Amino acid sequence: MQKHATHAGGGLDIDQGGHFGWYRALSKQERRTFWSCKIGYGLDGMDTQMLSFVIPTLIAIWGISTGEAGLIHTLTLLASAAGGWVAGILSDRIGRVLTLQLTVLWFAFFTFLCGLAQSYEQLLIARTLMGFGFGGEWTAGAVLIGEVIKAKDRGKAVGLVQSGWALGWGMTAVLYALMFSILPPEDAWRALFMLGLLPAIFVIVVRRLVKEPEIYKEARKHNQGAEKVNFYEIFAPGMLSITLRASLLTTGALGGYYAITSWLPTFLKAERGLTVLGTGGYLAMVILGSYVGYVISAFLTDLIGRKKNFILFAVGSFVVVLLYTNLTVSNTAMLWLGFPLGFFASGIFSGMGSFLTELFPTRIRGSGQGFCYNIGRAVAALFPMLIGILSQHVSLGVGIGGFAAVSYGVVILAALSLPETRGKQLEL
Repeated sequence: MQKHATHAGGGLDIDQGGHFGWYRALSKQERRTFWSCKIGYGLDGMDTQMLSFVIPTLIAIWGISTGEAGLIHTLTLLASAAGGWVAGILSDRIGRVLTLQLTVLWFAFFTFLCGLAQSYEQLLIARTLMGFGFGGEWTAGAVLIGEVIKAKDRGKAVGLVQSGWALGWGMTAVLYALMFSILPPEDAWRALFMLGLLPAIFVIVVRRLVKEPEIYKEARKHNQGAEKVNFYEIFAPGMLSITLRASLLTTGALGGYYAITSWLPTFLKAERGLTVLGTGGYLAMVILGSYVGYVISAFLTDLIGRKKNFILFAVGSFVVVLLYTNLTVSNTAMLWLGFPLGFFASGIFSGMGSFLTELFPTRIRGSGQGFCYNIGRAVAALFPMLIGILSQHVSLGVGIGGFAAVSYGVVILAALSLPETRGKQLEL
């Protein structure tokens, strides 16, 4: 049995002989697709994370309230859910590659427009429209890479592509530090958003180098002359159960993630009095943990199976939340706890793309994947608000812990109920 390890530079599979086994076996076209999707996820993460860095500056300069800032986040998430859903349908109708190009252009353009906003209302509109594109890119990229890679390596390849999100998050932190060190705050936040136009250049590369997956071409040829396949087929009697259970899986994973990332910093600052949360060191630890979590989870999803991997990371995420909300720890300990927080909360998503790819046949894969992931995102977007309401009656720690327990419990139950798809050959 081949053993795997992680290469520090690119997170590639290394076999016992020290070679890049699965990666070396890829064709030139498969490698181009792999790196194009990984870079696409990184650029998506970079543009998406910019808002969280500039919100404190906007509160100071424009005097917006925390509630107004929260509304931007919520509407962005809801728009991303709609965008992912539409992108899934489009990827089945016009192709995976073209949909990927359109979504990248969309979120790059509207991120740039955020930098030109002259009022809170203008920023709210531009950012909400940007969310439509960033949600769509996840769907298009996940379907594209999932169809290109061989069944036995699909989990690690798709997971490593998704690890690009953490790299993009780190890139935003670097650009933020650079812009705010050379420009005054009132100009730096605009410059940061304007740099969000850079991913548009990436579309030129995708257009020249990446082709549609062969299985997608075969499915299109196979279905020519047949009755036109439509989105509603994912709700047909043979698919409805899979669609609903997969939607529960994504709702649980995203709900737990939003519960943790939205309210945990506030809890630790307000109720524990910790100051390390606002430091670059803590953020770097969480980002590093996220990247490592993505990579380790990518290999595990092929090694132990999709279902066991989801359960492992769901349990790990809940344990970390319990530690955060029940243990009295120092700033130093909290700094180190940032690593497992990022590791488990982000790593659970590494297997999501390959699993959803394998659950649906090619003719409706984009529609199914886009719906399941993004209906989960839409429902989970309500969790931060519900925790805030609940915290008026119980402590914030209890609210976070309660929602995390329910969310990751749903992940475990949904994973147990769904079929194991590791090594599954894709259907037309």
